Amino acid sequence: MNLRLADVLSAQDGIIARRQALECGCTPNDIRRFIRRREWAVVFPGVYINHTGPLTWRQRAWAAVVDAFPAALGHTSALPGSTGPIHIVIALHRTVAKRPGVIVHQRSGLDDAVAWNLSPPRLRIEEAALDVAAAARTETDAIAVLADIVNARVTTAQRLIATLDQRARVTRRRLIRDVLVDIDEGTCSVLEHRYLTDVERPHGLPTPIRQAPTTVGRKGYRDLDYPDAGVVVELDGWRFHDSARDRDANLERDLDAAVGAQRLTLRLGSGQVIGRSCSTAAKVGRALSDRGWSGPLLRCPKCG
Repeated sequence: MNLRLADVLSAQDGIIARRQALECGCTPNDIRRFIRRREWAVVFPGVYINHTGPLTWRQRAWAAVVDAFPAALGHTSALPGSTGPIHIVIALHRTVAKRPGVIVHQRSGLDDAVAWNLSPPRLRIEEAALDVAAAARTETDAIAVLADIVNARVTTAQRLIATLDQRARVTRRRLIRDVLVDIDEGTCSVLEHRYLTDVERPHGLPTPIRQAPTTVGRKGYRDLDYPDAGVVVELDGWRFHDSARDRDANLERDLDAAVGAQRLTLRLGSGQVIGRSCSTAAKVGRALSDRGWSGPLLRCPKCG
C-alpha cells in the first residue's frame, strides 16, 4: 500500500472513498483486489473501510461525510458525546443518496458554518447547538441543550448569542436568546432557568446569588443562596447531581449549612419548580419572610 493511501486511511479512521483511492494512485483493479481479499469492505457504494468488522461511531461518521462530500457532521452529531444516527449537513440546493443510519440536513452558508479542519469536519459547536435547540421537541428540551453545552465548557453563552444574532431565521429565537442571557447571568440548568422564569421573577422573589461557594464544611456550590435571610435553595434534577456520591455530598452540605451556619436549605425538584411553581413561590416567600425579607410576594397570571 502506498504512503498517500495509508495517510488518507489513517486520517479518516480507516474510511476512504473510491475517488480518494484513485487520487492516491490506486487502479480500479486494486480496489477490487482489496475487497476480494477482504482487506477492505464496502460501507456505501464507492465508500470503503479497511477491515471487515463492525464500524465504530466515528467510522460511520466519516463514511457519511466522505460519501456526501462536501458535507460535514451536523445537529447532534456535531456535539460532544454524540451516539446513534449520523446527522450530516450539505449545501441548501444539493441532494444526495439516502443511506441507512444517516440523516441529511440542508442549509445555506455551509462553508462559513463548518469547521473543515476538524476530523471529521463538522458544524461549529455554536451552529450545531442552536440547530438542536431550535428543533427540540419541547421548550424544556431546548433549555437543556443550551445549558448542557455551556456547562460542558466547549463554548459560552456569549458566543451562542453572537451566532444567534447573525442568523436570519431561527425557530424559538426569543426563547433561545432569553435562555442564553439567563445562562450568561448564572443559571446552569433547566431547573435553575425555570426557577428564575416561573418561580422567582413572576412572584417578585428577591434575586439570589447563583452558584454561590459554600462557606462552611466541604467545598462546593449552592444553586441559589439568599444570604441575608440565611436560606439556600438547592434544585435536584440536573444530570450532574444524579449519582449516589453527588447526592451524599449534597446532603452533607445541607447538614453543614444547618449546623455550622444555622441556615435553612430548601431542596426542590421539577414537581415544585415546573409543576407547582406558584405554590412553591409562596412557600419560598414564606421562608424568606420568616427570616427578614419584607416582600411583597406578587401574584402572577397563573396563580389561582
